[in-house]
Amino acid sequence: MTQRALVLGGGGITGIAWEWGMLTGLAEAGVDLTGADLVIGTSAGSVVGAQVASGVEPAVRYQAQLEPPDGELAATLGRGLMLRFALALLGPPSGERFRARVGRIALRARTEAAEADRIAVIESRLPVRDWPERRLLITAVDAVSGRFRAFDRHDGVPLVHAVAASCAVPGVWPPVTIDGRRYIDGGVRSGSNADLAAGADRVVVLAPLPRGIGPMTPVGKQVEVLRERSEVELVSPDRAALEAFGRNVLDPAARAAAARAGYAQAKSEVERVGAVWAE
Repeated sequence: MTQRALVLGGGGITGIAWEWGMLTGLAEAGVDLTGADLVIGTSAGSVVGAQVASGVEPAVRYQAQLEPPDGELAATLGRGLMLRFALALLGPPSGERFRARVGRIALRARTEAAEADRIAVIESRLPVRDWPERRLLITAVDAVSGRFRAFDRHDGVPLVHAVAASCAVPGVWPPVTIDGRRYIDGGVRSGSNADLAAGADRVVVLAPLPRGIGPMTPVGKQVEVLRERSEVELVSPDRAALEAFGRNVLDPAARAAAARAGYAQAKSEVERVGAVWAE
């Protein structure tokens, strides 16, 4: 049987909304990506991926994105934090060393939410609690060593903790403790970590933030390598979607517009995505 992999990249609150819009629009047009044999989720994509792999209907979650934010506050990447990230880029270019420098920023940061509170928020927003039988990989980075980790159901880690770790944007949300180690956003390695789909025959990558900075590998380069042995299609936000995202991907006020933009964009992506995904 042909193995199909769905890769869902990071992109904050707007990325989650765009992915649900894209998945819903594609499904309505006859291209249902939720039947993937392997689902890979990074940061925002871990939230969507955990639900897709568990059988949650995209249309249901899409409609939820259209609801008012109900007083949710927007997190921000302030100038001071961006400066610290820029300084981290000045060190040795090794991927693990760079990620460890970012990890130190995360460990030292004073975040608005405590770790336990942040995990509770993720749990409240995730309508699934248990790892699905279908293969699901949730990515994160060890804040101390900079080592990359892809959690699955065999690791004995609660799904909510794995997702919370993958969503722990350095300096914005606290690192998440798993088995005595502190973990941060899997997007610190790559916005999508699409290389984990190596070995699949057909791969579709939804990447809200396709570019990488410094040692962070752009998804485009990972897709190029995958195409040597697999049929691969990469979908990233079009101009209308980027405008809907606005300047702050962590702003709940932009969620509905981002979802609608993903839904609308799906119409122009159906043919090429369907050509890769077809059995």
